[in-house]
Amino acid sequence: MTAHDFTVELFCRVDDTMPELKKHPLSSLHPSEVVTVGLLHALRGEGNRAFYRWLAREMKALFPRLPERTRLFRLLQEYAPHTQRFLAQPTFFGVCDSFGIELLHPKREGRSPRQIGKKGKSNWRWIIGAKLGLLCNGQGQVVDWQCDTANVYDAAFHPLLEKVREQMIVLCDRGFYSRGGNPPNLKVCKRNTWNERMTVETVFSLFTGVLHLKKLAHRSWPGLQARLAYAVAAFNLCIAWTGEVKLALADFAL
Repeated sequence: MTAHDFTVELFCRVDDTMPELKKHPLSSLHPSEVVTVGLLHALRGEGNRAFYRWLAREMKALFPRLPERTRLFRLLQEYAPHTQRFLAQPTFFGVCDSFGIELLHPKREGRSPRQIGKKGKSNWRWIIGAKLGLLCNGQGQVVDWQCDTANVYDAAFHPLLEKVREQMIVLCDRGFYSRGGNPPNLKVCKRNTWNERMTVETVFSLFTGVLHLKKLAHRSWPGLQARLAYAVAAFNLCIAWTGEVKLALADFAL
């Protein structure tokens, strides 16, 4: 389908999920329109200015009362918590892992007071940025997520496992082991065992190749967390678009 038809269908699905939210009399956009714009931003995988130019040029007919750019992105941050509605349900087995996000080149560390990322290792290389902790179910859908700076140990994402301690057995690598104690549902897997964990690597490849989350340019935590929230929601919606979960996003790259 065309980008126009896809946006209409996406809006209908979002609006059906948020029936109780009403538009403020002075607002330019309905809450479901704001969330739809956030999902489109995640699928485009580009910066704020480039996305706004595309939105104003290609989707003006669908969003005739589009607010000014900075106002729009403040709205996206405000309505980002509503993306929790699109998180998936736990399954008996799941997997948790971390995904490094580069916000700054290591040589530029400390040059700006607006720097929010910290130095850490991702895929055996140093980055200045953040870590996205993902908890996925057996089908690869995201059940929950958490964001922290890149210098933290993977055990910092134990709260994700604690939330589903009665529902899921979570497969993790040795980076999630903590001498101070581990959640009872944590299953630490040795190298070359439990290949079911490779599902999360497919998820990460889609986050990198289609959603373009490996390198971002955000300079505030609310903005970064909003971008990740919409990306996770768009991922869950699109891989289950036909009713059957399929780990593929190429057809939804705008």
